[in-house]
Parts: sequence; C-alpha cells; structure tokens
Amino acid sequence: MTGANQRALVLVYATIFLDVLGLGVLIPILPYYAQQFRTDAFTVGFLSAAFSIAQFTASPFLGALSDRIGRRPVILVNILGSGLAYILFGWADTLWLLMLARVLEGITGGSVSTAQAYIADVTPPEDRMKRFGLIGAVFGLGFIIGPAFGGFLSKIALAAPAYAAGSLCLLAAAFGYFMLPESLPEGRRSGEGMRFRDANPFGRISDAMRRDALRPILIAIFTVNVAFSGLQSNFAVYTLKRFGMGPQDNAWIFVYIGVLSILMQGLVVRRLPKTLDPVKASIGGLLAMGAGLLGISFARAEWHLFPAIFVMAVGNGISAPMLTGLVSRRVGEREQGVVLGSTQSILSATRIVGPLFGGFLFDAFGSGSPYWTGSLLALAAVLIVARTPRA
Repeated sequence: MTGANQRALVLVYATIFLDVLGLGVLIPILPYYAQQFRTDAFTVGFLSAAFSIAQFTASPFLGALSDRIGRRPVILVNILGSGLAYILFGWADTLWLLMLARVLEGITGGSVSTAQAYIADVTPPEDRMKRFGLIGAVFGLGFIIGPAFGGFLSKIALAAPAYAAGSLCLLAAAFGYFMLPESLPEGRRSGEGMRFRDANPFGRISDAMRRDALRPILIAIFTVNVAFSGLQSNFAVYTLKRFGMGPQDNAWIFVYIGVLSILMQGLVVRRLPKTLDPVKASIGGLLAMGAGLLGISFARAEWHLFPAIFVMAVGNGISAPMLTGLVSRRVGEREQGVVLGSTQSILSATRIVGPLFGGFLFDAFGSGSPYWTGSLLALAAVLIVARTPRA
C-alpha cells in the first residue's frame, strides 16, 4: 500500500470515529429526552426504530450515488447532515421535531457503507477483511468514550450532549473537507444514471440476493445480526430480571464488550495471515459466537457472563469483518458502494427485527430464550456459510 493510501485510511477512520463518537454521546440521554414530550416506552422505542428504518432506506441509494460521483462528497455530506441532525435534536421543543432529527440522523448514517467502499477502493482484496475489522474497533472505541462523555455533559444540561455531538460531526466534516482525498477516480466510476430503483432498498437487496456468490453470505449476515441486535436491546432487561443488576453494572459490561471489540478487530484480526480461508474463518467465528450466546443463556451468576461474553466477542470480532470482506471481494470495483450499501441496509433491518424478536421471546419463553435462540441462529448461519461457493 502506498503512503498516500495509508494516510487516506487514517483520515477515513478518524472521520468515522468522530461520527460514531457523536452517536454514542446520545445513548445515555435519549430515553430521558423523549420523556419530556411523551412518557410511554413505545415512543422511546419508536425513536430508535425511526433511525434504523431511515438508515435501511437510505444506505443503498447513498452507496449507488458514491459509485457514480465518488466517495468523498457522499461521506462529507452525510457527516455534515448528521451534525445538523444532532443540533436539531438538541433544539427540538416538540415531539415531531425530535422525530425529524432521528430520521435525518438515520438517513445520513449511511456513511458507514460509503466508508467501507472507500476502504475497498484503496485496499487489495486480500487485505480487506483486516481493514473492515478496524471499522469495528473504531466503533468499539466510539461507543466506549461516547456514552461516558454524554453522561458527563448531561449534568450540565440535557441538550448539551446533542449539541456536543453536532459539533463533533461538524468538526469531522471540516476535517474531511480539507484532508480527505477522493478514492474512486472518474475512470472507475459507474457510468449508469441514477434510477428510481436505486432509492428502493428492497430492490437493491433483491438484486444482491440474486447472485449465487452473495446470497448465502447476506442471509448469514442477516441471521446472526438478528441475534446480536436482540442481545444489545434486551441485555439490560435480562440482567435486571436474572441478577438484579442496575444501569451502572450494565455500563461496565458494555465497556468490557467495547474493549474486547477494539482488541479483536483492531489487533487480532489485523494479524491473521493473508492465506487464511475467509469462509472457514467466518464459520469458526460464528461457532464461537453461538457458544458465547448459549453461555449467556445458561449463566447462573454475574461472573458467568464475562467468559461467555468473551467467547461471543471473539466470535463476532472474527466473523463480522470476514463476512463483509467476502461480500466486497465478490463484486467489481464499480459496484462496491451499492452492494455494501445493500449490506448496510440488511444490518439496519436486523436492528428493527432483532429487538422485536428478542422482546417477544423474552416475554413468551423466559429471560434466557433470546440467547439460546440466538445460538441456534448462529448455528444456522454456519450451515449457510458452509454452502457458499468458493470464489
């Protein structure tokens, strides 16, 4: 990799970090902020779902747009839009403005798929899994620092974290404007005009699913992330019911998960040999993830959670970048953005389906059911990936 490409990667990771940090800042205050207008839990849940629905809708379109006009303008406009969305969130004095801010934030949250396409542009195929793994490490770091920063700022004023998040994104946009080079030269851009189909996430996902080389990988990504997103939304309820744990106890566990994510995807995945078969590595990671989820399900003491989470985090740290890398390696240079955008939409869909699925299982079959069911979903993903054609 050339020195210019290395500098570009550092810049795009730094830009992603500032964007994620802004998102993490809002985590501690969202429920309390919403309760200024409505106190029911459904409203708080719908505000979270609105973000994922908007991201699901926008990601393929933004990816297709970046294939046509380049990555740099799409990334910068997205981050700028996120900054404006956070500022609107802090300024909102009605529920509909708060909802508008969350929708705008979700639309502009599609920058992750464009950042993945940027990384694919400047990285040889055999190194992409490692580079995608670093995105997970950046997310882990942002979600460790962000909530702590947001909790501190909320003592000043409830709106302060939102304004801080907006300021961080505006800083990231300015940083990227002056420092971030374009990764997709005009000669490698898609020559097709934008079509209505590009704004239809179902159409784009359907296009990707028709490809024999991609279909099993995308199904596996959906399956295992339904389980993982169900854990993220349900974990605090699970630990409260089974162990009587409070918010501070859960905060330390999520810090533990974030640290493991940084270590796995920032250090371990980077050192995996280039000759490693990504299909076999994905299968190994998914098996470990399933074992960890099963361990959480059968935990009978608080300390049992830590080894189970460790195994799960190791599995997710290996399987997530491997699966994304497999998707990237099986499409051409002119369609990295649209296909990775479709993948991001699939992930957004799991953040809608997973919490509903996990909540239903919890109420219907008991506190451990979302986790042993998640283990079965991870096993199903193993069987699906095992059948994917080598390419």
